[in-house]
Amino acid sequence: MMWLTEKIEFPPYELASPEGIIALGGDLSPERLLYAYQKGIFPWYSEGEPIIWYCPEKRMVLFPDELKVSKSLHQAIRKKAFTITENTAFEEVIHACKHIERKDDFGTWITDEMETAYIALHKLGHAKSVEIWKDDELVGGLYGLQIGNVFCGESMFSKVSNASKIAFVYLVWSGRYELIDCQIYNDHLASLGAREIERNEFLSLLKK
Repeated sequence: MMWLTEKIEFPPYELASPEGIIALGGDLSPERLLYAYQKGIFPWYSEGEPIIWYCPEKRMVLFPDELKVSKSLHQAIRKKAFTITENTAFEEVIHACKHIERKDDFGTWITDEMETAYIALHKLGHAKSVEIWKDDELVGGLYGLQIGNVFCGESMFSKVSNASKIAFVYLVWSGRYELIDCQIYNDHLASLGAREIERNEFLSLLKK
């Protein structure tokens, strides 16, 4: 397993572990993070651990034309009960994603270091957010990185039914992205049409 140095580089994908771990250590500087995402690599670790960098064999992605919007979700969107904004409350969104309770019991993987790093990327114009408001209260949203016409989703949260799904649908329907990178499988995104593809296929799409 390669330990990263100050030099911004990663080993070949073939050296990743069966779990998809490709390297350890390094830092979360904007330069390293942008380089990593351009190579299909992302950090995922818990507080107290070294930074763990992943490039898994199976990649969860959504092709916009495969988006699935259920009848009930369509109805929720048509009701226009929410106000949707972009990049107006990035720090609030990442903070909510960090602290929201999750049914999958992953706990938070958004460390203080990661929170600070992605806020810095937002200020540089690379990290984006979608916010869902109800009666001036932030009730849902998502954030991630824009790499060309690929949106690399990081996390989402919802305090009321459908809020995070509406944020996701809004992102896809914006028409700005040809691919949504969802990183690893979860049922929530699968219900919206996301699916796993092979790493080589994902990396080929990313290069385009």
